Amino acid sequence: MNNPEICIIKTDGINCEVEMQHAFDVAGAESSIVHVNQLRNGDEQLQRFNGLVIPGGFSYGDDIASGKVLANELTSFMSDQLQEFVDASKPILGVCNGMQVLARTGLLPNRKLGEQQVTLAENNIGRFDRRWIELAVGESVCKFASTEDFGKQTIAMEIAHGEGRFVTDDDSLQQLKDNGQIVFRYAPSEYVAEPYNPNGSMDDIAGICDPTGLILGMMPHPERSIAAMHPYRPRTEAARDAATVIFKNIVTYAKEM
Repeated sequence: MNNPEICIIKTDGINCEVEMQHAFDVAGAESSIVHVNQLRNGDEQLQRFNGLVIPGGFSYGDDIASGKVLANELTSFMSDQLQEFVDASKPILGVCNGMQVLARTGLLPNRKLGEQQVTLAENNIGRFDRRWIELAVGESVCKFASTEDFGKQTIAMEIAHGEGRFVTDDDSLQQLKDNGQIVFRYAPSEYVAEPYNPNGSMDDIAGICDPTGLILGMMPHPERSIAAMHPYRPRTEAARDAATVIFKNIVTYAKEM
């Protein structure tokens, strides 16, 4: 089939859509930056796409809370479109502000629109933090990232957020563990300044998926990390290509949609 078509949502305050488009195009997709108003007014149809991405930034200035306004917009005006997309088992990726949006819509962690169960709260340090960190890839149900993909090594990636502290209740955290929904954790490394967990997330969580493994949310920015290098990490091919693997896995899956 032709290269899969990926919808990258754009609205006021989102600022990583061009890097995200480049990352997916490098991975073999045909990606389009689509303003949320185009989906709301019918100029674009979400169902024609093979995958959906909500990139990083500060949607609507993060008024009220990070990602809250966009999440309300999606659940209030696009719930039918979103539910149909989810029911079709198409891949969804949310990065940084996009993960915040997915959490506030309820799509993460349990695919239930309008039922928020987790949140991304203010960093423990009380301010925005941008730097390279290391991620441990867990044994999870995620279709797009596995320990084998990265040779069971930690991977370097850049973060840039002020509200990235993953918070939920103890029962929900245990459910995430039992269901294999924790995809990425912040990991200590000689290449990372302390604290290695940059925001104080519970259980060092940096990324989770839904129970099917088709909806992935992560605070670090893979689109900023393709073909890029941690300034203090050895310049190995595996390290350079680690982020690209995630996009290639999504594109490979999306080809079947």
